[in-house]
Amino acid sequence: MPKAFLEIACFNVQSAIIGYENGANRIELCMDKSTEGITPTIEMIEQVRKKIDIPLHVMIRPRAGSYVYSTQEFEQIKREILTIKNLGVDGLVFGSLNSSGMVEVNQNAQWVELAYPLPCTFHRAFDEITEMNKALESLIQCGFHTLLSSAGKKSAWDGASILQQLVIQANNKIIVMPGGGVRATHAKELQELTGAKWLHSSAITNGGEIAIAEEICAIQAALA
Repeated sequence: MPKAFLEIACFNVQSAIIGYENGANRIELCMDKSTEGITPTIEMIEQVRKKIDIPLHVMIRPRAGSYVYSTQEFEQIKREILTIKNLGVDGLVFGSLNSSGMVEVNQNAQWVELAYPLPCTFHRAFDEITEMNKALESLIQCGFHTLLSSAGKKSAWDGASILQQLVIQANNKIIVMPGGGVRATHAKELQELTGAKWLHSSAITNGGEIAIAEEICAIQAALA
């Protein structure tokens, strides 16, 4: 049993295949790396699902920018949840904030309920929140399975001490998954410091958009 499991963030079909072939435990699929990820196309999801047989989680984010969504966007996300849920995926990734910069409980709770029985991850919209302890309780209330976060820092390594406290606060009621600049060079130390059971990485070390097979293998070796 490894110390922690590894989710690879993939912005294209090629990266998902590389992640699968090199030992990723799960794929998070989105597109458009320049925006930190938006909803992938149906065709892209279907292609990846045919080529990998490890858990596939799909991001639902209709546009770049603010995580405050209009009523129309809220309804759009509901439709996307229902559509993507039926494509054989294993989980969904989404999240919204209110105008005060906190978790939009009503929207998120409805999305989580609509996604059931698929587990849901609240993405790095969390990193824009200042009252993180309060926000974590809101995510538990909404029914989220996982939180992806760098604790508001440039990287998860920079936010490690805060992530450690969030893991303790979560007390297994929600999985806190460090993500953001996670690399093999510090994966072991990050996992040990935070106590996290999952780490999240794009495994891109060259500024491109394709996951690096050697980096995935190196992270997994560090977590073994």
